[in-house]
Amino acid sequence: MTERKPIESWLTDMDGVLMHEGVPVPGADRFITKLRDSGRPFLVLTNNSIYTARDLHARLNRIGLEVPAENIWTSALATATFLNNQHPGGTAYVIGEAGLTTALHDAGYVMTDLNPDFVILGETRTYSFEALTKAIRLINDGARFIATNPDNTGPSPAGALPATGSVAALITKATGKEPYFVGKPNPLMMRSALNAIGAHSESSAMIGDRMDTDVLAGLEAGMETFLVLTGLTSRTDIDNYPYRPTNVVDSIADIVDLV
Repeated sequence: MTERKPIESWLTDMDGVLMHEGVPVPGADRFITKLRDSGRPFLVLTNNSIYTARDLHARLNRIGLEVPAENIWTSALATATFLNNQHPGGTAYVIGEAGLTTALHDAGYVMTDLNPDFVILGETRTYSFEALTKAIRLINDGARFIATNPDNTGPSPAGALPATGSVAALITKATGKEPYFVGKPNPLMMRSALNAIGAHSESSAMIGDRMDTDVLAGLEAGMETFLVLTGLTSRTDIDNYPYRPTNVVDSIADIVDLV
């Protein structure tokens, strides 16, 4: 195997890595503090497009994790960056919440349901039949279909909730049009995150708790990968995939000394 360069920059998933069910994972505070003190470029990533970076900064701060807003990268920010590069100053019909609409506004996009360039689907806890019907008709009329992330379900105290991937499948079934998913495991999200902090894949690492999103996205972006076992993946699950992470560790606490 080709020897990798020393890790200079870090990307890490949020849920299952830094926190689990609203509680910080032991060692997460030390990891974030050491990253901040070291001055190394880093970003905390999430496929959830509901919240703005400022919202997530406040939520993490409440559980004792001090992550500056500028060190948080969401699928909403990645989607806005992608669209600004592909079709600057465009128009969109958006199903989503403040995290997505704020990112699109900041990128210069206009929200409209009159002949939009794109229909953009994100995460929301209040998917409405009326909004989905509107999206289907606009796509049938020629709007291009973008979705922030392919996650089929999201967590809640009562159990699984339908998420962006499931709702996108409904729209696809009704229109025959597949969306372009920007978030993990699309390596585009990794690339946009690295670009945001001026980092290079050959000297960067991705930490995650899922083989099918975090590890796959990091692998395809050319990064070193760390799988932690504090989230959705167990050690025995790894052999179910045709690819492997570069490193497998019990938790984020095992990575602190590498920063």
